[in-house]
Amino acid sequence: MLNELNPYHSSSWLLFLEEEFTSAIVKCNNLSAPGPDKLSWGHLKHVIKDKMCLQNIITIANACIELGYWPNHFKKSMMIVISKPNKMSYNSSKSFRPIVLLNTLGKLIEKVIGNRLQFYIVSNNFIYQSPLDRLKFKSTTNAGIALTYFIYMRWIKNMSTSLLVFDIAQFFLSLNYHLLTLILGKAGFDLRVVKFFLNYLFEKKTKYFWNNFSSSQFEVHMGVGQGLALSPILSALYLSPFLYILEKRLKNLNLNISILSFVNNSLFLMQSKSFRISNACLFSSYNITFNLLSKFSFLVKYLKTEVFHFSRSHGIFNPPPLNLSTIGSPILCSKEIWRHLGFIFDRKLFFCQYINFYTNKAISTVKCMKILGNLTRGLIPHQKHLLYRSYALPIALYGFQM
Repeated sequence: MLNELNPYHSSSWLLFLEEEFTSAIVKCNNLSAPGPDKLSWGHLKHVIKDKMCLQNIITIANACIELGYWPNHFKKSMMIVISKPNKMSYNSSKSFRPIVLLNTLGKLIEKVIGNRLQFYIVSNNFIYQSPLDRLKFKSTTNAGIALTYFIYMRWIKNMSTSLLVFDIAQFFLSLNYHLLTLILGKAGFDLRVVKFFLNYLFEKKTKYFWNNFSSSQFEVHMGVGQGLALSPILSALYLSPFLYILEKRLKNLNLNISILSFVNNSLFLMQSKSFRISNACLFSSYNITFNLLSKFSFLVKYLKTEVFHFSRSHGIFNPPPLNLSTIGSPILCSKEIWRHLGFIFDRKLFFCQYINFYTNKAISTVKCMKILGNLTRGLIPHQKHLLYRSYALPIALYGFQM
């Protein structure tokens, strides 16, 4: 599959700088739970104030890349299973959430490597130019703004927009590690970096805790876990060849489809004056995508596959359903509203439901703040102001730019 892409120019990997480590650790929360090394971010921030200690950490990081080796000490972790709140029954595994705690020093080095990887792939334009990638300076608000812009631009030309939304099941667990290392080489990374990730992704060990009882240590392949410092950039690297190949195959069939993705959530945009033409193009695009996803070791969540039509037409709005039953998916009908990345869209982009939802949520949050204190006890006004600015205000203004 990767032969369909031209290799990118190889770039050398430079030694790490002190500023990369100091800037990466400054935003880390001192209250986060430590890993097996019992070292918190507060401890590590105090340690790196000593220039000699910081230089030793930098030496370790440079040696990891130079030797293509991730020490076993950093591969050890603790897995703690906690129950999700407000569940009717706890007889299913979905009622629990596993939390993996890593060694703090290893997490710091991973953060620095992740920042360096992002700098390289953005500078050589390897990353697919979708405005919804989960990278720095790319947020869900960017996704909403981009999508709204595309819809309005087509309305100017008296064209409606149709969306086909699909979700990749078990995204991070489905990443093929061997393919990921081949993609790193295709992106032009130094051979030492490729060798490092060959060692980094495999043979990680975790110690399992359940109800304060620990079991014996066992090996598990958990290379790119959700929530790790390297997971956003590695997932973006993994998806970029898929999106480039998909775009190329769609163009070969003269399908004028736009692709937008946000981690494992992807959607096709088709603009046309006829919904039947849009549905035909979306069907062909989904068929190509379904076959290509299987080659990348991915499966689609059928229950989260949706179709939605944006139109400013008046009167009865009854677009034809999209029949995907011939390729194993259900028959999809457009609903009155569509929820995506926390936004609530209607077909005319009035945003009435969206504004009502977040207004009520913000007002109820402010009302609940009354129980946290009064004139004689509880939170002082300065603390309430800080709580309002940091929690209530972001709810009220979520996506207001869109």
